[in-house]
Amino acid sequence: MRIEEISATIAAEMKIRAKQVDAVMELLDGGNTVPFIARYRKEATGSLDEEQIRSIEERITYLRNLVKRQEEILAKIEEQGKLTPELRQSIEKAQKLQELEDLYLPYKQKKRTRAQIAREKGLEPLANAMVMQMTTKGTALEAAKDFIDEEKGVASAEDALAGAMDIVAETVMEEASLRQEMRKHLWNTGILATELDKEKNEEESQVFLMYDGYEEPVRSLPSHRILAINRGEKKDFLKVKLNANHEDNIEKIYKRIYRQPSIFSEHLRLAVEDGYKRLLFPALEREIRAKLTEDAEAQAIKVFGVNLKQLLLQAPLAGHTVMGLDPGYRTGCKMAVVDATGHVIDHGVLQVTKSDAEREASAKKVLALIKKHHVTLISIGNGTASYETEEFTANLIRENGLQDVHYLITNEAGASVYSASKLAKEELPEYDVTIRGAVSIARRVQDPLAELVKIDPQAIGVGQYQHDVNQKELTAALDATIESAVNHVGVDLNTASGALLKHIAGINAAIAKNIVAFRNENGVFKSRRQLLKVPRLGPAAFTQCAGFLRIHGAASPLDNTPVHPESYELAEKVLAKLGFALQDLADKNQLAMLAAKRKLVDEEKLARELDAGLPTVHDILDALVKPGRDPREELPAPLTRQAIVKLSDIKPGTIMRGTVRNITDFGAFVDIGIKTAGLIHISELSKKRVKHPLDVISVGDILNVMVISVDEKRGRIGLSLKQVPKEAQIS
Repeated sequence: MRIEEISATIAAEMKIRAKQVDAVMELLDGGNTVPFIARYRKEATGSLDEEQIRSIEERITYLRNLVKRQEEILAKIEEQGKLTPELRQSIEKAQKLQELEDLYLPYKQKKRTRAQIAREKGLEPLANAMVMQMTTKGTALEAAKDFIDEEKGVASAEDALAGAMDIVAETVMEEASLRQEMRKHLWNTGILATELDKEKNEEESQVFLMYDGYEEPVRSLPSHRILAINRGEKKDFLKVKLNANHEDNIEKIYKRIYRQPSIFSEHLRLAVEDGYKRLLFPALEREIRAKLTEDAEAQAIKVFGVNLKQLLLQAPLAGHTVMGLDPGYRTGCKMAVVDATGHVIDHGVLQVTKSDAEREASAKKVLALIKKHHVTLISIGNGTASYETEEFTANLIRENGLQDVHYLITNEAGASVYSASKLAKEELPEYDVTIRGAVSIARRVQDPLAELVKIDPQAIGVGQYQHDVNQKELTAALDATIESAVNHVGVDLNTASGALLKHIAGINAAIAKNIVAFRNENGVFKSRRQLLKVPRLGPAAFTQCAGFLRIHGAASPLDNTPVHPESYELAEKVLAKLGFALQDLADKNQLAMLAAKRKLVDEEKLARELDAGLPTVHDILDALVKPGRDPREELPAPLTRQAIVKLSDIKPGTIMRGTVRNITDFGAFVDIGIKTAGLIHISELSKKRVKHPLDVISVGDILNVMVISVDEKRGRIGLSLKQVPKEAQIS
């Protein structure tokens, strides 16, 4: 692999043009962000999407590291005077780091091995004779007598043979093609076996009971099972080993190097057996376990990222004055009322689980607040005492005929983490921790994205084995997911928190803080160009971020669209071609006419006439038709409650309506209105074979599901999607 071959290699892998890869590489090297490249450099990249660009970015990093490692290895082997033309060619042709390391292994500096000690004793010629298998006269011991040298520590012919066998074992097992062949063979035929440590009687060990005496082929192990096994092993509850047909494998290797009968045949086979058991198999077992873990972690991180993005992009319930209820028994139900902009306008504590008198007093208080602040939506956290709080709310609405007031159950995961965070203290300094949690529960239905970005993604509860994966890689992937979601939607420059702004392309935490400070000191932004007055936000950062920031009521209507400032002149030309002007974007009637005309536009012809790129013209037309559009508005609204249930009331065969809260490799967890989420196992998702739950459902989907099992003692509910009658299904 040469540095100039990277583009062609990636292009072949992704089935795109090398020119597209070159463009992405140049843009990334120039400091451009992935969201910016995907949205505003489509002409250069051939309209590659964000996922493709991130894949290219990942492969560029890998292949550049590969080239760098090649250069290091070539230099080190050349220093030893052992770099042959054939070896150089093999190293330069290597496409994977693993291949490189296999080729380098025989030349790599190691701790003093048995083979190195034997070489120091002058036994390499005897080892070479053993490998060449040319000697047919005499015996191996007789041949070995010539190498007895007591000064070097070779006291007998047996010592000489043992040392030579050590050299042979290491030499044969370090041969690159053999390692690659055996690695592949073990991957295809190996069995991972687990056993529960019977001496461990801790209650926690019972979680791993299914893995006692468990076996499964390496090649078919699902990622969630690998991570579960790793966790059990880490906690010392499980003993794990890779089983293989060792005798067959030893015979394969022996036959691979066997040439003809010789006096060393028996010793050669013993050397192969020793090398396989002592050197090759343990090394490959570690590699395979590491590869299984790496792949499983990558899958878990990918699923977490997809779930998180779907959660962040759930439809907002904008325009509501919301009452957030954070249920509780001992300390009561914490309550906060926020207006349509998320500003806290009232708060308090309700007692809905104690005496009738306290419940009645709380009902009067809530009713008064609903009337005073014109509350139209009540958001109830799904934690402890959620059932009683829901019952209280439903009765209140029904008994008082509050037809304009609705309620829903909100996933409160992470609310307590946020309420105790430094950010929450800065945002809501006048409220205590408990009230901040209620504020979060209220706000997250108004705008899930704006509120959830304030919380550590790992506290939101949409991952699988999230604490068992590489934390650095998980953090990087989740940061990229949040960045993608935030830039996809765009943010209101005049209302966005620093926590939201820092995820916009080109803006870091320090610049986000400066934007908020500038806004507080100078009032609302009236144009995107004002951003250039914000400290540390220079022209480069402005280029990256401007298109993702919206200003409602700006002097230029284009500031409230995804049109980038660099394309404002082109946007005005597009409008003029269609017979409209900028001011028409503020007129609903004119917008309706523009939308009708947009459907008839020949985009290719228009792009040619304006000497502009077709993708940019297409995006400008879409943006002009719906200034200020939130792409999440087209998604289904969150589920409002229809019935109140508790675990003891649920019976198999019941059809229930719920919201998908989390998706894993083995199924999906669905909120059906009680604290315990039900599980739809992957086998119950469809009558057709499902490769992964994400192929069928998404986080936030509203489904009708059938209860197929209830385990009250363990708090588990089994659900089915495929068993729901067609007439009861919701698309």
